[in-house]
Amino acid sequence: MFAVFRTAEFDRELKKNTSKSEQSRIGRLERLQLTKNPFVGDPLGITFLREKRIDGKRAYFLVYEDIRCVLMVGLSDKKAQQETIDRIRSNLVEYYAIVKEAIKQHGEFGRA
Repeated sequence: MFAVFRTAEFDRELKKNTSKSEQSRIGRLERLQLTKNPFVGDPLGITFLREKRIDGKRAYFLVYEDIRCVLMVGLSDKKAQQETIDRIRSNLVEYYAIVKEAIKQHGEFGRA
C-alpha cells in the first residue's frame, strides 16, 4: 500500500476551485486507487509525475516508489494545464522534502 499526502497548496486549490462532488471523487481517487495503484492516470514526461482527469479538472500527483508515497501537488483545468505542470516540475526538490517531513510527522500512512 502507498501512503497519500497532500500539499497545503493542493488543499487550498481543492477547496477553492472544486465542487463538493469533485472533492468527493478526488477523495475516492486517493483512498481507493492511489493507495493500491499509484500509476493510474497519465504520465507527464516523467514517470513519477502523473495527472488524473476528474470531470473538467486535472489532479496532479507525484509517485515516490522508493518510500511508497503519493503526494497530491496540484489541480487545474485544461487552460492552466501547462502552467501547472511547469510549476510542479520546477519544485520537485521541495515536494520531496515535503513528503519526507509528512512521513516523519504522520507515520507511514496519513495526510500532510
